[in-house]
Amino acid sequence: MLLCRAAELSPSTLSLTHSSSFFSTLCFSNPNLLSMRSSLFPPLSLLRSLTLCLSHNQHHHPPTHPFSRHISSFPLSTTKTCRVHALPSFSTSVEHVAGKASDPEENWDLSNVAQSEVFDVEKCFASADLKHLGAPKLEVSELEELPEQWRRSKLAWLCKELPAHKAGTLSRILNAQKKWIRQEDATYLAVHCMRIRENDVGFRVYKWMMQQHWYRFDFALATKLADYMGKERKFSKCRDIFDDTINQGHVPSESTFHILVVAYLSAPVQGCLEEACGIYNRMIQLGGYQPRLHLHNSLFKALVSQPGTSSKHYLKQAEFIFHNLVTTGLEIHKDIYSGLIWLHSYQDTIDKERMALLRKEMQQAGIEEGRDVLVSLLRACSKEGDVEGAESTWLRLCDLEVGLPPQAYVYKMEAYSRAGVPLRALEIFREMQEQLGSSNAVAYHKVIEVLCKAQEVERVESLMTEFINTGLKNFMPSYIDLMNMYFNLGLHDKLESAFSQCLERCRPSRTICSIYLDSLVKVGNLARAEEIFGLMQSDAAIGVNARSCNTILSGYLSSGDYVKAENIFDLMCQKKYDVEPPLMENIDYILSLSRKVVKKPVSLKLSKEQREILVGLLLGGLQIESDEDWKNHMIRFEFSENSSTHSLLKRHIFDQYHEWLHPSCKSSESTEDIPYKFSTISHSYFAFYAEQFWPKGRRMIPKLIHRWLSPCALAYWYMYGGHKTSSGDVLLKIKGSEEGVEKIVKSLKAKSLDCKVKRKGRVFWIGFLGSSSTWFWKLVEPYILDDLKYALKGGQISDNSRVETENVNFGSGSDTNENASDYSDDDNNL
Repeated sequence: MLLCRAAELSPSTLSLTHSSSFFSTLCFSNPNLLSMRSSLFPPLSLLRSLTLCLSHNQHHHPPTHPFSRHISSFPLSTTKTCRVHALPSFSTSVEHVAGKASDPEENWDLSNVAQSEVFDVEKCFASADLKHLGAPKLEVSELEELPEQWRRSKLAWLCKELPAHKAGTLSRILNAQKKWIRQEDATYLAVHCMRIRENDVGFRVYKWMMQQHWYRFDFALATKLADYMGKERKFSKCRDIFDDTINQGHVPSESTFHILVVAYLSAPVQGCLEEACGIYNRMIQLGGYQPRLHLHNSLFKALVSQPGTSSKHYLKQAEFIFHNLVTTGLEIHKDIYSGLIWLHSYQDTIDKERMALLRKEMQQAGIEEGRDVLVSLLRACSKEGDVEGAESTWLRLCDLEVGLPPQAYVYKMEAYSRAGVPLRALEIFREMQEQLGSSNAVAYHKVIEVLCKAQEVERVESLMTEFINTGLKNFMPSYIDLMNMYFNLGLHDKLESAFSQCLERCRPSRTICSIYLDSLVKVGNLARAEEIFGLMQSDAAIGVNARSCNTILSGYLSSGDYVKAENIFDLMCQKKYDVEPPLMENIDYILSLSRKVVKKPVSLKLSKEQREILVGLLLGGLQIESDEDWKNHMIRFEFSENSSTHSLLKRHIFDQYHEWLHPSCKSSESTEDIPYKFSTISHSYFAFYAEQFWPKGRRMIPKLIHRWLSPCALAYWYMYGGHKTSSGDVLLKIKGSEEGVEKIVKSLKAKSLDCKVKRKGRVFWIGFLGSSSTWFWKLVEPYILDDLKYALKGGQISDNSRVETENVNFGSGSDTNENASDYSDDDNNL
């Protein structure tokens, strides 16, 4: 009898040979299980290979059925967790969370850490004693125990044949066996595939089983397979089985929770960190388990490995992890305290009491406050203008003799700025140059910002010249502060000169153009103002907003150019922008003289362009969420932070659907930093798109998709969910059924666009190869954003795109091979 423990399986077993001699030895021998360390934190090393134990003592326990199965009772009680009093090898599981605190070059300001930093899954698995995680037992009889010779022969043939075929052929082979195959037979096939490390094949067999009328949920089999998928970082498939287990009324085993969290942490895919947090929370709240210490630490490390502006949103999750560490009696490492204080220091509102309590607990635990903690305290003082606290913390930093980090000078400048002592900030800046030998761009931005607010014109101009001569990059923030100062002082000539200099060194932004537009209207230069407004309107990367429209409208009304004022008002009605009350009174009077009915932005309706753009984005992966009654629907726009294409596209989409956006998202309108995630209001108008693309909350390709594949829709599909390879081929990504993909392909061929299809997991790639990519580009080019034309036509792809498309090969024609990396966007829509 084959005794399988899901929690005893290790990624290191993937290296086992597939020779026939190995299969013979594995099936007909009884190797002893290698021992594992019982310590909660063993040294960093690969987990010893564990083999499946084959018992020949079946005659002592005769089965009631040739394929008898035994599933141990599921452990609903929580496991006992030991207290760890020392963490000499903490770095093997958390790597000191954000770097070694003793290293003078490292700090908790992780703004320079790449967002694509990947958690080391091998170290996490190696440091965990997975053998003691709760998991059910699974017993499956061997072929020689079957009474029917024909059944043994057929199963042996299937065991040999299935791993050699792709998903489509595998399903056809299994379907041909429906007349005789039973659940016990299919279970044996799935276990055999896992035993020979063909885990993807085992997963396909398992999914095929679920579609049969005789299928009964097998908790032990599902747990074993989910654990295998998670250890191979196939988090999408592991999550699929995890959800099936819950839908069947079972609570997943402790090992499945643990491995799924680690699998999510190992994937450099946007959204996986949030999913890891969700599974971790359910592990405690739903399963009643107590996660191992290294799992707490690993998740905490992932939270604080993000830049500060992103990590600050994970404060509640970090506090929850800290609470669990305290309540379970586990020792808390000093970097956990440091990381939590670091997160608190990045909040918009500083919780001084909580930070003081954490520092007190550190002192009681005998942990000294290192540079990371002191820099975090200095950041908190700077936000409140606490000069006394900043100076006290500064002295303690100097006493450490590990070198002052550049951001410490910036925080000290900010503290004096908020306290109303701007010239002291300039002195600190000069001290930074003397001590460190140079200043970075962030320091220049801060000191120029401080002096601009104080309206120190000569000093600001001198610093700006010095900044430009350093050869550093990113002058835009300083030009914005400089032009705002000129505007407030009425120095419009200098403002125009600064705008011209900015255009020479930087790409124009909406903010910089809006300041210049305000200046032109104020001095009455409407001809130039109209030119700038037209530039903003024609450039999709800049665009116009309510502020710029109100500015130019006030200029036209002041000059008496009522015809142009009416045109701007009509544009604002179309965009659903709010007209400022003083201007509304004037425009109402003017329109009442020329129109019987005054147009007002009251009704919401998608324009033709918006409808076509939405179709393209939905094909590219956009999601729609519906309420319980399926009456109102919300569109969630999500863009990849690692994609330069998405960085430019998000501003354009934000402006296109401005009137539909949720009020919480419109707060970003006045800033340059448009969030990578925003959503519309929940509205019944989107019911048509929800029914066509997301019926019952499941992604689907509409039956009438051929009617909506306009050049505009294809262009936005390409910009949002497509890629250009280095060889010049165009790839479009889509999820859905094979039937839906076939309809798209037929529609494209009807437009004289020849293409091929490649399937990787649940993702289909439609490829325009060779000359076909040229014809595709000619079709969509008029609708591609100007700033993206060069990048998309020249074949420049982001690092994230390269990860997604590296395994897509159309040389062998279309296939349905699911043996693809789970790091691709196959699992991005979680």
